[in-house]
Formats: sequence, structure tokens, C-alpha cells
Amino acid sequence: MRDYVKWLDIPPVWLAGFLLLGWQIGRLDPLNLSLGQVGQLVAGLLIGAGLVLMLLAVIEMRKFRTTVLPHMQAAHLVTSGIFKRTRNPIYLGDALLLAGFCLRWEAVLALPLVPLFVWVIERRFILAEEARLARKFGNAYGSYMRNTRRWI
Repeated sequence: MRDYVKWLDIPPVWLAGFLLLGWQIGRLDPLNLSLGQVGQLVAGLLIGAGLVLMLLAVIEMRKFRTTVLPHMQAAHLVTSGIFKRTRNPIYLGDALLLAGFCLRWEAVLALPLVPLFVWVIERRFILAEEARLARKFGNAYGSYMRNTRRWI
């Protein structure tokens, strides 16, 4: 049972939960806030950017034959490609998707979910991942951390 819960505790499940909450807030929005066509354009750009970031990260990680799963030990330290710009392009992509869908659903009141999602992901996954990478890759990871920001 514990292993089952471990595999449910992955970022896409958290993202799905936050997306569901954002969608519900949009449906129940008593203020009926909307950003109109500009909001829809920004939504599309955010969703597209999020998907592109995730795709670039997965391609780069596959190139080095290392895992994208947060509970697994990385085989290689990936610092090339999109990882030159951000240490967490998939999580950044998740946050952009959440923001984009909140705008798409005209759930302006749900936008505070984005920083809350970032906080949860950081505490739940990133800090543990960074500790594992620091143990495994030592000074190389320390140098990477100093030269590349966690988010943007």
C-alpha cells in the first residue's frame, strides 16, 4: 500500500488536483471576472510555453538516459539544453500550465493557486531532489546550483 501511495505522490497528480480546484473556482466564480480576449491569448501562450518547456526537458533527460520521475535516483546530471536556463523546467512548465488554464477557464480568482502550487512542489519534491543530486554529484551539482536558478 505504501508503494502505491508513493506513486500517487507525483507532480502530475498534484498538478491535476490544482487544475481541478482552479476549474471549480472558475465555475463558481461569484464575481464573474474575465480578462476577455487578451486573457485567452495570454492563456494560450502560457499553456503553450509550459508544454514546450516540459517537452524540451524530457527530450534532454532522455538524451542522457536519466529518469524524469522525482522519486528515482538520477543516472546523470543534466545541465545542457533547457537545463542551462532553469533547474526545474518541468515544474516551471507545470506552473505555467496551471496559470494558463486558470485564465482559459476565466478563473481569475484561482490565480493565487499558482504560487501555492509552486510552494507545494518545492517543499514536496524539489528540496528532496536537490538533496539527492547534491549527494550523488557533489561539487558538480553545487556549481550547477550556483550558476542556474531554481525557477527562472
